[in-house]
Amino acid sequence: MPPAQILITGTTGQVGGELLGLFPQALVPNRAALDLSDESSIRAYIRHHRPSWIINPAAYTAVDKAESEPQLAHDLNAEAPRILGEEARKIGATVIHFSTDYVFDGTNPLPYLETDPTNPLGVYGASKLAGEQALAATGAAHVILRTSWVYGATGKNFLLTILKLAAERPELKIVADQYGAPTWSRDLANLTAQIIASPTVPTGIYHATSSGSTTWHGFATEALRLAIIRTTLIPIPTSAYPTAARRPANSRLNCDKLHRTFNLHLPEWQESLAKVMSML
Repeated sequence: MPPAQILITGTTGQVGGELLGLFPQALVPNRAALDLSDESSIRAYIRHHRPSWIINPAAYTAVDKAESEPQLAHDLNAEAPRILGEEARKIGATVIHFSTDYVFDGTNPLPYLETDPTNPLGVYGASKLAGEQALAATGAAHVILRTSWVYGATGKNFLLTILKLAAERPELKIVADQYGAPTWSRDLANLTAQIIASPTVPTGIYHATSSGSTTWHGFATEALRLAIIRTTLIPIPTSAYPTAARRPANSRLNCDKLHRTFNLHLPEWQESLAKVMSML
């Protein structure tokens, strides 16, 4: 497939930036060329370039800020996927769209299946769920990848924040009763490339996170161990760290469907974290 037939949104973000490294000749428009908050901009760009694949990691991801900016979150997370899907269907393109564990409320004691009932706790999760549903409703060929706790060696993420704070403070209080799988942005980009290279790409929702699970406290503990930083990490409950948006207590996602369908799975979270730490 000619690389120019791949359109990637959000290349200034964590996953988008990693995708750009894998597809250096892909279509990577800036906001002036493709504004995801502007319906006419989206339609005009896709109709002109007619990509075969549209990879959409772009999103409004400020979870707490979304509570006070619901319209902007909805425009980027729900309306944009709908428009991308409508245009993709017209030209026979496939959309690979990234979603989130926040579509669930976290009350399930087991890792979530793709078929489990959704019940987002806040505006961000609701907007991402609306995007999933809107894309699916267009009838376009699509793969929706729900992931969690994305981090990497660049950008704004939990890992880099914790490492910075740990270098400045003797102790940190970290939430220890939310469970999930820290997932490296590069692993998600590589997974996307493998899906595109697959002989068949069945439309649907797939859970895609690192293998294994931990808490935010466990994630921070392993990161500081690898960095040889001796800051004391104090485990606290979610109730001791109030935020504007509620978080799911259980963000673990069952990724068996991804493995069954594509014979793909992501590495253990500790393995990927060690690679990222070696890059810092």
